[in-house]
Amino acid sequence: MNYLTPSEIADFTVNAGVKKASLSASSQLILGILAGAYIAFGAQAANMVAHTITDVATAKLIGGLIFPAGLMLVLMAGAELFTGNSLMILALCERRITLTELLRSWAVVYLGNLIGGVLVAWLVSWSGQWGYTGGLLGAVTIKAAAGKVALPFWSAVVLGVLCNWLVCLAVWTSFGAKDGISKAVCVFFPIWVFVASGFEHSVANMYYIPAGIFAKCSPSYVSKALELGVSQSAIDALNWCSMFTGNLVPVTLGNIIGGAGFVGLVYWFVYLRGKK
Repeated sequence: MNYLTPSEIADFTVNAGVKKASLSASSQLILGILAGAYIAFGAQAANMVAHTITDVATAKLIGGLIFPAGLMLVLMAGAELFTGNSLMILALCERRITLTELLRSWAVVYLGNLIGGVLVAWLVSWSGQWGYTGGLLGAVTIKAAAGKVALPFWSAVVLGVLCNWLVCLAVWTSFGAKDGISKAVCVFFPIWVFVASGFEHSVANMYYIPAGIFAKCSPSYVSKALELGVSQSAIDALNWCSMFTGNLVPVTLGNIIGGAGFVGLVYWFVYLRGKK
């Protein structure tokens, strides 16, 4: 067969988790930065292609066609993504890595993802790209970021659960594919579903929210955002503190539950628990 069965994917995922945990902290950080940048590339491209579409459903549908490129780059070019690394829970359950190794890997990769996302947002802010369509792209960037930090805590948690359930299914099925085209297909559809559904991905938000913070430094983009219906109070509430308290903390918690719990632990229980 040119693909792995689910039980074989479980074994593969355990070994992948061991390899990830064995990486040096510096390697994890660098690969984390790359993953944050790759996801940011997908996010900014999704914003670009959808920013003139006024129908929300259509905009998410079109943006979702582009965004999966980020995860494809992570899995095929080589990078470490915090959300996908939720599947390292299988290696922990099999006692192939320790809890300390798991948490260290998650923390270092998360930091790297954050650096990569902010870096791309900062570079895009200097590129002049947000001036497209008379500054509409900059305004849409502000609107998206302001909406994310204004989410109710438990809504953000649940949206994070649903998102990483799909992301880790994309990673899980890609592990079973043995050629590049098959891996791309495995990644594409679950990620398209999560973007089209409007679920919350912590690493993607490491681009979206900093991008909005940078964009609101331009009075012209702020003026356009106000025309789009974003309130001044919502724009004022968009800052580095609210990025964490209003979004990244609850979304990250949800991402861990969705990936480690609804995918990792479930498949460990079914295919590996008690297996010698």
